Amino acid sequence: MKRFVLCALAFAVLSCCVSTFAADNELTAQEKADGWLLLFNGKDLTGWKNNNGKPIAETAVEDGTIQTYKCGGYILVYDKPFGDFILKCDVKTGENCNSGIFLRIENLADPVNTGFEIQVADSKGKPTVGSYGSFYDIKPPSENPTNGVGNWDNFEIKFQGPNLSIKMNGKEILTTNLDEYTEPGKRDVPGDHKYKLNGKPRAIKDFARSGYLGFQDHQTRVWFKNVKLLPLDK
Repeated sequence: MKRFVLCALAFAVLSCCVSTFAADNELTAQEKADGWLLLFNGKDLTGWKNNNGKPIAETAVEDGTIQTYKCGGYILVYDKPFGDFILKCDVKTGENCNSGIFLRIENLADPVNTGFEIQVADSKGKPTVGSYGSFYDIKPPSENPTNGVGNWDNFEIKFQGPNLSIKMNGKEILTTNLDEYTEPGKRDVPGDHKYKLNGKPRAIKDFARSGYLGFQDHQTRVWFKNVKLLPLDK
């Protein structure tokens, strides 16, 4: 009887673990129940495309990861726009990495000026609007809790209406409200941000509230996996 109870307890614990954890590039049972979408299956880039329409390079899938270096476009994007969502992914930077997680890209022909970027970089020192985890060229992160070059960092990015929040490795490093950026060029540090429309500075509050998401090829090595999204539009 005692052995039966112990076996039943072990089975219950194992079942709980299976529901809580999943292998790389898989959803847990709870994530499936909650409505999460798996955007990358770890094997191929079904559902993805380059922003410039060129074929995706075979090297863009590497050992169960997305590897954007020389992928064929400037941004490798998921072929469906999203508005409000929570995005989770794991990121590993290489030496001198400079890349980004792009969100709400309005015009794929001009992702730099019509989408937002969460900076992914091999950066050290005091956080800036261009350092790892920043709302690029707009607001620096409060800290940089990275595990370092060559190690995996987990991101959780929530975009709901004008509100953006970013967590790295479980720590909230940035929150902001787009509606507070009412003036063209306004950002959280001195100077104007880079975003322009027809050559003129844009107000961040005027950006589209829905668009494409993707990962940047800035000619350095970087890897992404466990790319999961929970739509919040419903």
